Amino acid sequence: MASRRPTDSPRTTGPTQTADKSPPPGKKPPSARKPRAKKGVVAAAVPPVDISEDVRRGMIAEAAYLRAERRGFTGGDEREDWLAAEAEVDALLRAGHGSSPQ
Repeated sequence: MASRRPTDSPRTTGPTQTADKSPPPGKKPPSARKPRAKKGVVAAAVPPVDISEDVRRGMIAEAAYLRAERRGFTGGDEREDWLAAEAEVDALLRAGHGSSPQ
């Protein structure tokens, strides 16, 4: 007579499967692979931010003010604050991470 297995127990017909889903030797796991670009498709570059000179100057002035404020408005040099802020703002604009004026 054949015995019946309870319906709530898992069926296994071969070797027990483990949770290890490592790829075969010599293959990278899917998460480590770099996505491939489709042939004939060129990656879109981020366009540079186009702002007026007045907006740029305002961004620099605000950044220079914040530098002085962090120092407690003591010591330091206004010109150095301005030059450092100018470099910071220009780097942000080149990277395309500028924000619109509020």
